[in-house]
Amino acid sequence: MPQAAVGGTAYIKVDGQQYALKGSLKITGDKVREGVAGQDGVHGYLERHQVPAIEATFTDMDGLRKDDLEAIVDSSITVELINGKAYVLRNAWFAGLFELETEEGEVAVKFEGMKLEEIKA
Repeated sequence: MPQAAVGGTAYIKVDGQQYALKGSLKITGDKVREGVAGQDGVHGYLERHQVPAIEATFTDMDGLRKDDLEAIVDSSITVELINGKAYVLRNAWFAGLFELETEEGEVAVKFEGMKLEEIKA
C-alpha cells in the first residue's frame, strides 16, 4: 500500500482570498470535556462549549495589511489540507492582536468564529 501524505501542505483562505501560509496552522474545535472525580472515584465528565478558532502564521508579503486583517468580521475562513480534509470557520472575526515578527517576516493571526465545520472529502 503506497504511503499517503498526512501533513506539510495546507492552504488558508478568508472569504475566498488565499493568504501566504508560512506554517504553524492550528485548528481548535468547539467542545471541551473535563473529567469529574470525587473522593469515591470518577463520576463522569463535564462538556462545555468553547470558541472555535484557527491560528496560523502568514508570510508578510505585498498585499498583507494590518488594517485589512483587523477589519475581518463575519467571514468564512477555509483551510484545505494535503490529506484531503477541509475545514470552514463560519461567521469568523480576527481575534487578538496583530503581531509582526520582522526577523522571519511572519505575521501571527488568530480567527475565532461561531461554528467550525469539517467538510467531507
